[in-house]
This record gives sequence, C-alpha cells and structure tokens, in this order.
Amino acid sequence: MNLFKDPNRIPENYGLRIAAGLILYFLVMKLLGLGHHVELRLVNLVILTVGIYMALKKFKLTHTDHLNYFRGFIMGVATAGIGSLIFGVFLFIYMKLDTAMMQSIVDNEPMGRYLNPYMSAFIVMLEGFFSGLLVTFVLLNWVTTDEVNDPLDKEA
Repeated sequence: MNLFKDPNRIPENYGLRIAAGLILYFLVMKLLGLGHHVELRLVNLVILTVGIYMALKKFKLTHTDHLNYFRGFIMGVATAGIGSLIFGVFLFIYMKLDTAMMQSIVDNEPMGRYLNPYMSAFIVMLEGFFSGLLVTFVLLNWVTTDEVNDPLDKEA
C-alpha cells in the first residue's frame, strides 16, 4: 500500500508534509531575503499546527470516527517529531553547504559563538518536537475524542 494512503502510516505521511512545508517556507524566506526576521518563525508553528490537525482528522476519518485521546497524543507527537527530524536534517545539510548562514548566526545571535551546524540543527529539532507536544496537547482538547468508558460496577 502507498505511504500516502495507508491509514496506519499517518504520522509518516503528515510528518513528511510538515517537513516539506517547513523546507519550502525556509527557502522562500531565504530567496526573499527575510531569513533574518526571527518573528517570521511563528509561521513554522502554524505549519506544524495545520499538519498535526490534519493528521488527527485523517485518523478519525480512516478509523470510523474514533480517536482515543492517548492514541491521538502519540500520533500528534510522532507526526511533529518526524517533520522536525527531517527539517533538522535539511537545515544541517544547508548550514554545512552555506557557511555564510552559519557564520551570520555565530556573529549575530547572543549565544551564536557556541553554535555549530550540529548544535543548531539539534536545537531546531528539539524546538519542533516540543512545539509539537504542546500543539498536540492543545488540539486534543479542542478536537473531539472518544469518551472514557464508565467504570464497572463492583456490586453487580
């Protein structure tokens, strides 16, 4: 079965889509010369949020409208983790090829002198993972999940 149609591969599917969106946005910002505007990184959070939301909706659609809270939580975090990992690897490769960007980070950021491409990519991956954790938590309190079963009556 195709990765993009397999209902059991939703985190990989939407993680790849998140990574593609983040990479495309990064390249557009670099081409427009807006890569140094830190506040534009908030759009990364929007891309991550939309990707996780779409993954949760796809899961409900392919699993007869059922979404267990904990299964959804794992799915959202896995989706964000896959997207962040791929984007981090892309940034690592990009910073190794474009040494001027890494030098700009070293020169202009407060902690820049302690950074290298390895640390920078790792920080981006961690930021994406923990942002995905927070976004998933918020979305699961907004998206309808299955009700918890009533406890069994011990008297019966």
